[in-house]
Amino acid sequence: MHLNINHDATRRQLLRTAAVGGGAIAAASVLPSIAQAATGSSASTAGSASAVGALGARRYVPGVDVLPDLSHSTEALAGHIRGYFEAKSTKNLDWQSSYFDAKQFTYIDAVLGWHWYSKADLEAALQIWYPSWPAGSKSYPTRLLGDTTSAILIFTDTPGMFGLGQVRDYGAVDFNPDGTIGRWVDYWDARQFGVAGWHSEVEPPDNWPTDFRESTVGEHAAPLMRTVAHNLASAFRNRDINAAMELFSTDAVYEEVAAHIQITSQASIKAYLTKAASLLPYIGSTTGVRHVLGDEVGGGYEWTNTGGPIPRGITALELDPWGRIERFSAVWNGALATGALLAGFAQDAIEY
Repeated sequence: MHLNINHDATRRQLLRTAAVGGGAIAAASVLPSIAQAATGSSASTAGSASAVGALGARRYVPGVDVLPDLSHSTEALAGHIRGYFEAKSTKNLDWQSSYFDAKQFTYIDAVLGWHWYSKADLEAALQIWYPSWPAGSKSYPTRLLGDTTSAILIFTDTPGMFGLGQVRDYGAVDFNPDGTIGRWVDYWDARQFGVAGWHSEVEPPDNWPTDFRESTVGEHAAPLMRTVAHNLASAFRNRDINAAMELFSTDAVYEEVAAHIQITSQASIKAYLTKAASLLPYIGSTTGVRHVLGDEVGGGYEWTNTGGPIPRGITALELDPWGRIERFSAVWNGALATGALLAGFAQDAIEY
């Protein structure tokens, strides 16, 4: 097994219900009080203090004024994973490490090629990296998709933790029956990290993992999520855009993360995919599903492409109450794409 935890301090050694729940409704109900506080009235000020207190109680990480979107995750997942991000942000190694299984362990960075196959090796890496983090470093979730069986955790690492830029991760996470994590694979866009920095940190080809070890945890995603993911991937593999669009809701949102593109409505998404299909790394005959994660409303799938310059990525899916895709987020390493290719995607998104 390849393990290298003694690189210089620039190495990124990281640990890396169908409707909106009552918590989100409560947040919406207090937001007007915050707005009213700007008028300066004493009643509004009192309401604002109460509102801020209510919102603060829902924050995941102290000092981070971000409320994660939990609309496509279970309450059990939201409650279970909360401590993980606080432990990481406070550099509490024992607490953070307690989330991982001691025997069944896989942690892979799918963008840099770093990989750890034992809990002890990851702990050793974190012990080196914790002291290098800037004061006030935080890791916090912005969106959770899935349940305590498997999930995609969308989270942010603040600048300086793993490079100069902010890193926005999509973590593919499989849980064991006892709640510990058996497999975690991170996907992100290295252009936010910095292309030059990525080149300096990425593992040489001979050191990359050849097995992403999805077989060690098996397929436990909800049947509906597996069906949607495989049907979508099949349509994409066959470049059958009409079949793919049958899986989307009328007002779906489509995100091409590496190209910084967001498209709304089924009709506009279809127009974009029709033009861009031959270039997108998750469409074509050499693409396939690696692993599906999530429950009936939130999750997605890791994918591979054996015939293109971008060999892997992940697609996050949010489903509506009828099982249709209402939000699609494709994540892959934009550092492997030329600026011209990314600009071409933007050009394809223009409607006439």
